[in-house]
Amino acid sequence: MNKFSLLLFLFLTACAPQPNFSPTAAPAAQRAIPRVDKMPNHPKPYAYKDWKKTAQEFDAYVFDFSQKGDFLPLIWWDKTGRNFPETTFGIYTALGDVRMGAAVNNGENHEALGALGAVLGATLAGIDKSKQDGFARRSLGEGGNYVSMLRNYFNRDNGWNVIMNFTNKGAHIGGGYGNDFWYEVHNNVLFYSVADLYPKERGFEEIQRTIADQFYRSDSIMGDSYSYSFFDFKNMQPGKNHIPTQEDVAGGYAFVLYSAWVKFGDAKYLRAAKNALNVLYNQKENRFYEAMMPIAAYVAARMNVEAGTNYDIQRFLDWTFDGSAVGREGWGVLADNWGGYDVSGLAGSTVHNGGYGFLMNTFDLMMPLSALVRYDQSYARAVGKWTLNASNAARFCYPYDMPDSLQAIPQHKAVTKNVIAYEGVIKESIYPQFKGITPFAQGDGPLWHEGMPQQTMFSVYGSGHVGFFGGTIQATNVPEILQIDCRATDFYKKKDAYPTYLLFNPYLEEKTISFNAGLKRVDLYDTVSRRFLQRGVRGNVRVSIPADAARVLVVIPAGKWISVENKVLMAGKTPVDYGYGR
Repeated sequence: MNKFSLLLFLFLTACAPQPNFSPTAAPAAQRAIPRVDKMPNHPKPYAYKDWKKTAQEFDAYVFDFSQKGDFLPLIWWDKTGRNFPETTFGIYTALGDVRMGAAVNNGENHEALGALGAVLGATLAGIDKSKQDGFARRSLGEGGNYVSMLRNYFNRDNGWNVIMNFTNKGAHIGGGYGNDFWYEVHNNVLFYSVADLYPKERGFEEIQRTIADQFYRSDSIMGDSYSYSFFDFKNMQPGKNHIPTQEDVAGGYAFVLYSAWVKFGDAKYLRAAKNALNVLYNQKENRFYEAMMPIAAYVAARMNVEAGTNYDIQRFLDWTFDGSAVGREGWGVLADNWGGYDVSGLAGSTVHNGGYGFLMNTFDLMMPLSALVRYDQSYARAVGKWTLNASNAARFCYPYDMPDSLQAIPQHKAVTKNVIAYEGVIKESIYPQFKGITPFAQGDGPLWHEGMPQQTMFSVYGSGHVGFFGGTIQATNVPEILQIDCRATDFYKKKDAYPTYLLFNPYLEEKTISFNAGLKRVDLYDTVSRRFLQRGVRGNVRVSIPADAARVLVVIPAGKWISVENKVLMAGKTPVDYGYGR
């Protein structure tokens, strides 16, 4: 080797990132969410519920056309051909909902919120809903692809050209028919999420592009104010009515538009996403209305590391949790104990009859929070502690997980198979005959419409979102230490993102869990301590977690070149620790 070649070799060797690179950045300081700090480290009475199993059993029950009995089956075919000339499916909003079914309004009364949640949840729990089941194949020939059938909620017949809560804007059976902002926006968030999991689904990309353009145009029209009750996407006009203004839909806008920017690369979508977040960020008061404030926190965390923004996401998280919302007074997350039951972690009203936690809202809160810690691990402990509480309290909505004396209609619970839950848990029931019983599992169904049976206490559409827990939460060998998948609901992420798991230890002493590192050798990096915990391991390995603390484990193929680029710790070309140099 000549002198020049030797010098070049030495220079390249010195500059090259090394597989045994030892990170030197300080550990990620943990930021508190004050309301989460009020929650117990050990919620009681505690029991681990297998949410993945629950999600899979819900799917098997609800999508079974052969079920016989009162209020069964829970699904039917809608052959009206609304928006697309094809058959789609409907799912009851509540058990025995008299407003719905194959014989009502040509079978077209059914909510996107239920169908999208059920398909997305099942997919997260490991079920491919684009595969034809036997009954669907026999009934529809080449139909039966439940993912494809979701496009019938894309309302092109009425000119709105976005996903709406019904296939027909005129099918008025309750909320969500073009005058209540969150229904339209949240359903488009859910559709975009499904589309990311089924990127090859016929016709979806065109629908996604149209939705993004509709959101871009409407954002441009609203400009620096989202203070509206609804938006008319046909006439491109915002409006106000008896429903409170819903500024937090800007979080859903930001999700759809940012996802569209990632997918299509058009800079206008990024500009609009930033505008939507800016409008919400600059609110002087908490305008949390239903489900999209935590989505704003997640998108802001991503944009901070991917798009150069500088949002303090604490604002969005405090507004999500602290129950200080105006307009919809007290909307937030419960941190309380009712009658010896820790209901902390349930999302809903903190003031209605002393507090009312809703199952669907709690499931939906997991979707942005579990993914958020990939981009900002400073909230790992807070999200881990919330998850422990929420996953325990959510089971109180299920009739076989709650004493008969603390629920509305235990005499009818057999029909639920413990996969159809009550709509929520309330401190003091809204029904006078149950006054003084706390906590109390119930639903609002009997109040929605004259003639509703008692069984509408059981919420089919809310229970369908169970896969948001089922696809993210699993047990470890140590009770109350959960393993939370931070990648499952991180939609439109880099496709080569490494598996990432959040682990929170609620105990006052260090605990060691068994972690399945897989069949191939990997390196385990913790983004909280910013250290490699294990190198070149496979199979079940022991991972210690400090007392009352969290780890965020990234599973990296062994021997990857480690480097720091633009303050991000990289393994090969894949980001590992977005906060490394921040």
